[in-house]
Amino acid sequence: MAAQVQQSAVDSVQDARDTVRDREISVEQEHLDRVYRRLEEKIHEAEFLMHDAAQRGQVGTPGALAERDAQVFRAGVHLNRLNNEFEDFLFGRIDLLPGKDGKKGPDGAYTAVEPAEGAVRDDDTADIAETLHIGRIGVLDADYSPLVIDWRAPAAAPFYRATPVEPGRVVRRRVIRSRGRRVLGVEDDLMRPELTAYLGGDELPVIGDGALMAALGQARGHTMRDIVSSIQAEQDLVIRAPAASVTYVEGGPGTGKTAVALHRAAYLLYQDRRRYAGGILIVSPTPLLVAYTEGVLPSLGEEGQVAVRAIGSLVDGAEATLYDSPAVARAKGSYRMLKVLRKAARGALELGSGAPVGQLALADDADDADGAGNAGARPAGGPPARLRVVAFGRRIELEAGELERIRRTVLSGTAPVNLLRPRARRLLLDALWARSGAAGRHADPELAAELRSSFDEDVSTEDSFLGFLDAWWPELTPGAVLAAMADEKRLGRWARRILNPGEVRKVARALRRDGHSVHDIALLDELQAILGAPARPRRKRELDPLDQLTGLEELMPVRAETQWERAERLAQERTEYAHVIVDEAQDLTPMQWRMVGRRGRHATWTVVGDPAQSSWSDPDEAAEARDEALGARPRRRFQLTVNYRNPAEIAELAARVLALAMPGAEAPTAVRSTGVEPRFTVVGDSLERTVRAEAERLLGLVDGTVGVVVAMNRREEARRWLAGLGDRVVALGSLEAKGLEYDATVVVSPAEIADESPAGLRVLYVALTRATQQLTVVSGERDEPDAAGVPDLLRD
Repeated sequence: MAAQVQQSAVDSVQDARDTVRDREISVEQEHLDRVYRRLEEKIHEAEFLMHDAAQRGQVGTPGALAERDAQVFRAGVHLNRLNNEFEDFLFGRIDLLPGKDGKKGPDGAYTAVEPAEGAVRDDDTADIAETLHIGRIGVLDADYSPLVIDWRAPAAAPFYRATPVEPGRVVRRRVIRSRGRRVLGVEDDLMRPELTAYLGGDELPVIGDGALMAALGQARGHTMRDIVSSIQAEQDLVIRAPAASVTYVEGGPGTGKTAVALHRAAYLLYQDRRRYAGGILIVSPTPLLVAYTEGVLPSLGEEGQVAVRAIGSLVDGAEATLYDSPAVARAKGSYRMLKVLRKAARGALELGSGAPVGQLALADDADDADGAGNAGARPAGGPPARLRVVAFGRRIELEAGELERIRRTVLSGTAPVNLLRPRARRLLLDALWARSGAAGRHADPELAAELRSSFDEDVSTEDSFLGFLDAWWPELTPGAVLAAMADEKRLGRWARRILNPGEVRKVARALRRDGHSVHDIALLDELQAILGAPARPRRKRELDPLDQLTGLEELMPVRAETQWERAERLAQERTEYAHVIVDEAQDLTPMQWRMVGRRGRHATWTVVGDPAQSSWSDPDEAAEARDEALGARPRRRFQLTVNYRNPAEIAELAARVLALAMPGAEAPTAVRSTGVEPRFTVVGDSLERTVRAEAERLLGLVDGTVGVVVAMNRREEARRWLAGLGDRVVALGSLEAKGLEYDATVVVSPAEIADESPAGLRVLYVALTRATQQLTVVSGERDEPDAAGVPDLLRD
């Protein structure tokens, strides 16, 4: 009987909780409905503005056209934002005590952070003075009162920063889960548990077991979710940090570094859009990470001003599709390659032009009818060795020795090779003028100058001179120079005493492949800086279709580009940015730091990374290149210390590898435990069948994704193993796993991953920290597993 009474009491409490939960969901649903009604009104307003702007184009005056362009641009951007109905548009709420002051910010919310005197009564009761809903963009009602506060606004900061230790004005923080226009649930955190707070005369209810834990338990997809609903205090401090100079952010696996970087880009644009009109560049280590994160910024209310680029995609017209072996990567990425490239750029001039690199057999030219041809002047595989022109009725020649002297004089300058061509042309004309003997014909300076001018004009327009100049000082391209370096003998000559013979052989062989590696992209960019690009004529502006329809092109045949057209053109041509965010910065090589540095010469920077996860073999050399790229700008440092991704059971296993990879390094603290220990298994009769079976087992245990991490040389093999298992499972190489996360992971042969490179243990540490729920380690014979299947590297 007592048991029945006890169970009845438990059921009554549960029913009461369900009733309160349903009531609170209804309250939030009512507010969300009001928000969407207001958004529909704003959408209609934006559509009207678009229609009105189109009508202005028919007026036909320059002022109306400019006004039309500006209005169409603004209305279009606004309409695009409003039409994006995000799954989690309204995600938060904070209930606040009265503040110290009554000052309102531009978003209509009060700016006070600390409670007013007397806000908490002596009996530990208080009244809620203000309730703010937090969302992806701000929404005001018709009276300009806030319905939703933009998550980046100062008034929203307490949603992220309030803690039970430092609650400020916040009494309750609520995370609202919704899909489309329907509220699914609410989760509350009580910041002042000692208070009894009242809202509208009723006691403030508290629902759920904590918003953060609910967010962490959600299944993962193959794209990154934003974390605006679960940003924690230390992450928020980084996101909202002032952008002056350089902001360093370090943190171990699972601390949210990549998410913080993306959210910081959105925040900076919100805070000072004019300052960052030059664009924000986010550099990611791999295309996989770009694909994983590309949907986050639009969901935060920002797109267009932020470029998210993989390190292998920073050079227009080139894309990294190949991987280099660790030995080749070390050679290509080191500072030593800078000397090799400079020698190669100058050496490539000696190869001449007009034939494929490496096959430059330039046949001797036959004498022209007037005897002015450069006969016998081109040895096979080299530039012309003799210049012949006709001036003042006689043939003038420059032989190989004098041409070589002129080349050395030109190359003694520091300008890029292609930009030295005008200097080479001038020195050639000087030498021909001196050889002509005409310099002393006139004592009168004016007559002498006129004669020289006539000489220069006649000679420099001759086909023989132009043809010689094109062959003797061709316009070089980065691709052509890199292709020239694929010749082992030639590269050996340029890299003498810089690379050892083994490195020369391996680099030349790698450069002969069809395609580029991520390290080649940095070499191409460096060559572009060494060679320089001659000025190109500006592309003619296309006619505006509205101009054509109204006949304005006849009235105004030449119209200057508008500021919006100019902004679009500059965005397409942009090579420098106002702010640069480098994600996984610890992986950049010295040559890659030089490439990224050129894109932020006048920028402010956010540098995000973790030395313990570095895959580069010489961190000190990379640090030197990083400091050179960042210059003398002051530094501000932040440390993220909490691991939100991995359960404690997985984090503890990964910490064993961290102790080997970087003795003394401290792992971030995991905030949760699942009670599920990592699983260890040994390869049976077949590695393929063992890995496939483990992937199938995990697919049955988790609702989200499964990642299978193998050594880089097994990537294609592993993809065949998993064929037919569906989209939820993916195979990836150890270097591709950086920054990604999965509900479950299978790490195949820790020893193979650790032995790939000098940084192999750090790479293994990364592989072991990708799972949010479950981890399986598959050991082969090389791993020396014990009786329990635990490989040697992972034992205590």
